[in-house]
Amino acid sequence: MNPVTVAFVGLGSNLGDSVGTVRTALSALDTLAQTRLLRASRLYRTPAWGVTEQPDFINAVAMLETSLTPPALLAGLLAIEHRAGRDRRADGSDRWGPRTLDLDLLLYGDAVVDEPGLHVPHPHLHERAFVLVPLVEIAPDAVIAHIGLAHEALARIDAGDIQALPYADPTADT
Repeated sequence: MNPVTVAFVGLGSNLGDSVGTVRTALSALDTLAQTRLLRASRLYRTPAWGVTEQPDFINAVAMLETSLTPPALLAGLLAIEHRAGRDRRADGSDRWGPRTLDLDLLLYGDAVVDEPGLHVPHPHLHERAFVLVPLVEIAPDAVIAHIGLAHEALARIDAGDIQALPYADPTADT
């Protein structure tokens, strides 16, 4: 069995019932083998990043305790996405478009992973307010390898368009 590691997952949705989809995905994270949901941020409404001519996203970040390896955890995340109706295109052409659910492995302990299809810390994490705001909410002192503390990365970027939704337990059934 692998050692237990704290990992962070970014969640996003901008198609259909995005609030319900993100809440369901948070619950699903807690059912992954060898994994436990430790904490979840509030839900945030955020403008689209990359291709901006699409609906706003609902975003959150989850803190997990897992003994899955990074590739095994990613496989679990992709399975949750698929159950939520997301089919990723093999060529990646849908990377910036609207989606029912997007789960990104942001951090996996202090590991740096650079494999085809898996990069940890997630590329550009330190530049994206839509993940830094919820990450800092639940783990302000999280360390982004080669960057520094999450709250310091957030202080360097504009997060003015990020809006917290009224608080409700993000893992509660909708």
